[in-house]
Amino acid sequence: MSIVEGFPGQRLLVLPRPLIGKALEQPGTANVLVTDCGYFPEARAHRITRSTPVAQAVVLVCTAGGGWCRIADVTHPVAPGQAVIIPPAVPHSYGSDPDDPWTLWFVHLDGEGLGAVLAACGMTELSPVRTVADPYRIVALMEEIVGTMERDVSTPNLLAASGAAWHLLTLLASLVSSDDQRIRVIEEARDYLRGHFAEKVGVSFLARQAQLSPSHFAALFKRQVGFPALKYQTQLRMSRARELLDTTDLTIANIARKVGYDDAFYFSRQFRSVHGTSALRYRALHKG
Repeated sequence: MSIVEGFPGQRLLVLPRPLIGKALEQPGTANVLVTDCGYFPEARAHRITRSTPVAQAVVLVCTAGGGWCRIADVTHPVAPGQAVIIPPAVPHSYGSDPDDPWTLWFVHLDGEGLGAVLAACGMTELSPVRTVADPYRIVALMEEIVGTMERDVSTPNLLAASGAAWHLLTLLASLVSSDDQRIRVIEEARDYLRGHFAEKVGVSFLARQAQLSPSHFAALFKRQVGFPALKYQTQLRMSRARELLDTTDLTIANIARKVGYDDAFYFSRQFRSVHGTSALRYRALHKG
């Protein structure tokens, strides 16, 4: 027998439906609104089927045990340390593993800004499962949402829950889809560049590491990151250069060498092209 809710130790909050309409018209909660949230520990026989789509996005975070979700006729396994993001208006079902039932945090989200942020970050029905690098941070936000809603559903608490939910979405958006190897290899390339930004690293080298052709790698990198790999490296170098300009008395030539440029004049041209001003003028600006 499948169970929707009613698990020992569960926490479950559902916003009254008339209140949802009012909150979606209010500044602060119109963009993202928490409509339902909760925590199901060791949810044996848990199963939800929504053949008729709901207007809310559904976010699930599995912290123990296991389960599955089914979207667009594809069943995705869900393991501890993984999150599921189901976009609005998508039929779906999900449930816990019969032998090792999951412990689950969940939240339902509505709002006019929801669809755009999900789409922009590639959080679609085709890649609903994400692996959470820092589950404690995600769970802390889930607990903050549930704890806030448990106090009461006053306007200040709805606003606080909305803020935590927006933070949750932005963290999940930065995670890698567990179903897309192409995304993972680009994330690995970004990690490599962050650790070796001052070295001479070419696209061909990164492509070999990813076991892709240079043209394929370059196209994937630009599509996922928003600009080419070498421009990404330049951005990393300039970020470090800004930090050194703001926190040290090093000369421009020394800073250029530290961020990977043997030619200080070339560094200066690159700095101006990125910042619209020279490194010396940047250093003289009042900041903070």
